[in-house]
Amino acid sequence: MEALIDVRGLRKAYGGLRPLRLNAFSLAAGERAAILGLDAPAAEALVNVFTGAALPDEGEVRLFGRATSGITDADDWLQTLDRIGMVSPRAMLVEELTVAQSIAMAFTLSLDPVPETVSVGVRRLAEEARLSESDLSGRIVDAAPLTRARCRLARALALKPDVLLLEHANALVPGDAAPFGREVCALAQSRGLAVVALTADAAFARAVAESILSLDAATGDLKAGSGWRRWLA
Repeated sequence: MEALIDVRGLRKAYGGLRPLRLNAFSLAAGERAAILGLDAPAAEALVNVFTGAALPDEGEVRLFGRATSGITDADDWLQTLDRIGMVSPRAMLVEELTVAQSIAMAFTLSLDPVPETVSVGVRRLAEEARLSESDLSGRIVDAAPLTRARCRLARALALKPDVLLLEHANALVPGDAAPFGREVCALAQSRGLAVVALTADAAFARAVAESILSLDAATGDLKAGSGWRRWLA
């Protein structure tokens, strides 16, 4: 089975004390992996090279069977990016919009009112993400952290991605983020999604992934923890 994401010999300077290194990583359809050992700047840099937003200084990243270095057309890249749903604190929410409007933005900029055809999709996503009708009608500025996190999750799923990329998503839920991780895991399983979670929270990693990997920043090696299968190819 061809990997959705495949990394070999990655080196990327990003302003840290040392370059980002990742010697080997492979993710197939439906697999769920968590990578520990990346701080916020390193995780952002890895997200950028995973998605083709930035190219590695050394090595190769293949996304859906294609080297990211070969994606040179902006429209082509955006179509490829549609296959990745991202949940990250960096994904901004407009405070004065309702939760429903925030999800609808994945489909349209007509938000007042949201077209009924779009509202149907918004309600379906909300149900998957465990958002209630009262959640949908509330403003983002008044929403609890878990509601905001679920809103980001719903929006990430809007375009029916193949991969769910979680960039320190545990930071969206102060305190114990493991229950949110279990929600994400259940939803990914029901959709057959692959998941990559970049996190410093081991409990969140165990909740969301079947394989826990720790990155040695000095060498670029991944050390497999509980739930290891075949991630080091």
